[in-house]
Amino acid sequence: MRQISLPFERPTGAGAQGTGDAFLVSDANRIAVRHLENWQHWPLAISVLSGPPLSGRSTLGRHFVAMSGGAVIDDAQDRDEQMLFNAWNEAQTARRPLLLIGRDAPERWPIALPDLRSRLAAAPHVALEQPDEALAQALIERSLACAGANYAADLPDWLLRRIERSYATIAAVTRLLDEAALSSGRKISVAMAKEALQGAGFLPIVP
Repeated sequence: MRQISLPFERPTGAGAQGTGDAFLVSDANRIAVRHLENWQHWPLAISVLSGPPLSGRSTLGRHFVAMSGGAVIDDAQDRDEQMLFNAWNEAQTARRPLLLIGRDAPERWPIALPDLRSRLAAAPHVALEQPDEALAQALIERSLACAGANYAADLPDWLLRRIERSYATIAAVTRLLDEAALSSGRKISVAMAKEALQGAGFLPIVP
């Protein structure tokens, strides 16, 4: 697993991909990262990036701007359609790369403008998937370390095998455990984590 390092702002929510100054690259996001890094070879000046909450979409957008000198429109599926249409035409005319970022694949965006809908259908689209095992483990370990509370060595592996493998769940679980450790003054053991997560409704998730 490699990291993309830039002076990124820290996003809200412990456990978010891109926390601190590094974006973790694994099989869950490697295709998307490679596509952005090869922006010179895009068939159009525009591409679309999608991914679930806390997956590092905006972090990758900043990485793309730093590499390419291009532009990013974040939360594009919620933006004014005429603005998107104009930005698309300007990018294509100037051959200045433009990355549109949204939660969903572009075919699921609520686009009413036919010309914009057809352009989105023609654009390359890459997606960030929910974390694979390697990325989930790395995110759990990094989130616990960033939180600062002491935790048992076997805790990350125990969490990996029991909680839902998603960016949002990893962020929520590690935040909950950090708060529990701060309020109790105790090291986060597996027994403590089990009690806290059961009380919050996170367990059982995985048999």
